[in-house]
Amino acid sequence: MLDRADFRFIHPLRVRWAEVDPQGIVFNGNYLTYADVGITEYFRALGIAYPADLSRDGGDFFAVKTVLEYFAPARFDDCLDIGVRIGRLGRSSLTFNLGIWRDDTALTAGEVIYVHANGESRSSQPLPDWLREKARGYERRAPGE
Repeated sequence: MLDRADFRFIHPLRVRWAEVDPQGIVFNGNYLTYADVGITEYFRALGIAYPADLSRDGGDFFAVKTVLEYFAPARFDDCLDIGVRIGRLGRSSLTFNLGIWRDDTALTAGEVIYVHANGESRSSQPLPDWLREKARGYERRAPGE
């Protein structure tokens, strides 16, 4: 179940006209954009310059899985809260857990999995230790490993 209390990081976002259909409901694909905005701002909250810091050792991050579950629609001009947390740190991957709320109503839950890999060969490589330390120090609930 989606528990807002698990998320230390919450980013506000207002739904814009270009993101909705003629009935004023957010297009499904825009939830992926909201997730990306949330992840970018999450890195900023950790003091990480995205993407420069993540690629400084020759590595890069590649999205390998995105899952979103919809509970209720967001509509034009809604004020949303996008929650982001690192739920799991693997050897070379990290899993972001996501939640989107309007007031106290959960609209969307999901996860995005990124793999850290060599930017040229695209072969996986271990997550940087500094990133692990920042994530562990920031999260309310320690990421699983």
